Amino acid sequence: MEPRAPSATLLAIDDDQDILKVLKANLELHGFTLLTADSLAAARAILAERQPDLVLLDLMLPDGDGLEFCCALKSLHPTLPVIMLSAKDKVSDKVIGLELGADDYMVKPFETRELLARIRARLRPTALPPQPSLINAGDLAIDLRNQVVTVRGTVVALTPKEFQVLACLVENRNNLVTREEIRQCLWSDAKLYSWSRVIDVHIQHLRQKIEANPAEPRYIVTVPGRGYRFEE
Repeated sequence: MEPRAPSATLLAIDDDQDILKVLKANLELHGFTLLTADSLAAARAILAERQPDLVLLDLMLPDGDGLEFCCALKSLHPTLPVIMLSAKDKVSDKVIGLELGADDYMVKPFETRELLARIRARLRPTALPPQPSLINAGDLAIDLRNQVVTVRGTVVALTPKEFQVLACLVENRNNLVTREEIRQCLWSDAKLYSWSRVIDVHIQHLRQKIEANPAEPRYIVTVPGRGYRFEE
């Protein structure tokens, strides 16, 4: 048997009772506590009482859209890891899920060992020293804990993934961050993004929102052929 995972409470949201039973049996065997909900209403009731360490979320539920629920959940609990579980296997479906704030995406049916590995990766504490929660650079203020960005005192609306890209750069400020390092900060599925310019698109959108002149960026600087650097 694999080593037991540190005790953590997970919430699985799926309307398929068979899947919930299998998840509960396998995850609790490996040391997790699993709460289950077969609807979004049941999930909201659990979340009102308890804060899980990670959420497993199906996309197609009888009383609502899992994508919309994920977006709302992330707005309330930005650091809560969410792994989407879905029978939809198109790249476009995965991209939409990840763009709306999911930390990972797995296609049903999936292997329990792979799910365990992804759960552990999302729960694994960082080995980096703690970062200050508030970063000030010029007329830009970035609150990493509350995921709030202001430019000259005005709050700027960023998507969850845009903020994650910015946070990845800010936490390594004044240093080169390669595209591969940014991808690793955001997505575990390397194949999904190995061909895509999605990171460059996020950078472009960020510059439009935080730079006085996006064509001549002051904060997010391109390192040609290598990646990007956030300059204080």
